[in-house]
Amino acid sequence: MTVATNLIDCTFTNQQLEEQPLTAQHHLLESGMFDDEHLIRVLDTHPRDYLNVHTMGTDESSNQWREGDASKLNGEQLWEATKAGRLWLNVRNMAQHHADFRKLINDLYDEIQEKAPGFHAMERSANLLISSPRALVYYHLDIPCNMLWHMRGVKRVWAYPPRNDKFVPQQKVEDVICGACNEELDYRAEFDDEAMVVDLQPGQMVTWPQNTPHRVSNLEGLNVSLTTEHLTPKARRRIKLFRANRFMRHTFGCQDLSQNTEGIDYTMKVLSYSVVRAWQKLFPKKAEGYHYPVTFKLDPSKPAEIQEVAR
Repeated sequence: MTVATNLIDCTFTNQQLEEQPLTAQHHLLESGMFDDEHLIRVLDTHPRDYLNVHTMGTDESSNQWREGDASKLNGEQLWEATKAGRLWLNVRNMAQHHADFRKLINDLYDEIQEKAPGFHAMERSANLLISSPRALVYYHLDIPCNMLWHMRGVKRVWAYPPRNDKFVPQQKVEDVICGACNEELDYRAEFDDEAMVVDLQPGQMVTWPQNTPHRVSNLEGLNVSLTTEHLTPKARRRIKLFRANRFMRHTFGCQDLSQNTEGIDYTMKVLSYSVVRAWQKLFPKKAEGYHYPVTFKLDPSKPAEIQEVAR
């Protein structure tokens, strides 16, 4: 299949995508889908069950990430509140709810697959991120592979060495993947000495290997980005492995569990865990999972002001 689009100037290989943080130029702004009018329309029409509003503190080392309720605000009010306040909007599952974004996301991945032989993106999805000029996201990791496509404003991104217990213990990755805790990690300022740091300008993207710890601070202006998520065959195996490892660690007390996603050891662990999971489905119990409590709300009359929710 020949892809006619020219959405990204990438020269990286599939092996590089799996092993190191990378940056490239992109041309998504030429689509016209990221101007004020289009984005406000997205905020107006997107299902509110898939639109999260957050606020946070100012200290990058002290996690104060909070979930809010903006259900009474329309798209323009949300837009203006984000420009004036200290908010981070996460508009989830864009491909599922907007046909133009679904096409854009698939065109992106199809083009990368053609330009990076061996790369295969399954379970493609994307979230639209709209955030205030000085907003930040704390040190954390994500479960799938992701790519951050920046459109507006300037944001600084720190990506830390992947698969290194110094930056995130293996047990923590297992817990996040299994939904036993949230994605936030314990941050130390000295970690920055070994990070790849990028000041993303409009028209730039950054990506990193699966489960890489990272954090973000907005430097200038209202920020708009698209974060795409996918799984490769290796990434899917890694998720299965970490679920099996956590089961073995908590059930049998196993330690020093391999992260190798190939070979007989991997096959036996995943097969054994699959049998256990099949048995557990016969006697289901409440699944593990983590949800942020709603601790503030936004009022249409004063949309940029945080109003505490009684708990």
